[in-house]
Amino acid sequence: MSVITKEQVARKPFMDKKNYPYGFARSGDFSINESKLLQQHGSLFAALVDGKLAPETDEEQMYLESALGHREPSTPQEKAWLKYQARINRPKTASIYGSKKAAVEDVDDDDELSDNSDLDISLEDD
Repeated sequence: MSVITKEQVARKPFMDKKNYPYGFARSGDFSINESKLLQQHGSLFAALVDGKLAPETDEEQMYLESALGHREPSTPQEKAWLKYQARINRPKTASIYGSKKAAVEDVDDDDELSDNSDLDISLEDD
């Protein structure tokens, strides 16, 4: 098993093909600066949060604490990461058509409109 180094993680631009297949900048969710920060620092944040990389500096420890919600974000990188997390973890919206079949009520056809004697329709010309 190979050990992941900070240099390997920092060199790799962060991408989320599942949630943002066309990139962060083209999604409309992030500003240009936020998308650049996510691409530059997102891999480090993801490695820290996932436990693949241990924080080595105070700055990395602060990143991790902010990402885990133990303190308020103070840097633009932290704010962009938390905004990204909020976007991918938001509840999914339901379709206006619904995802389940409509419940069919038990209707007794004999009770409804069985007696058409109230209708007085004349189709003849008078």
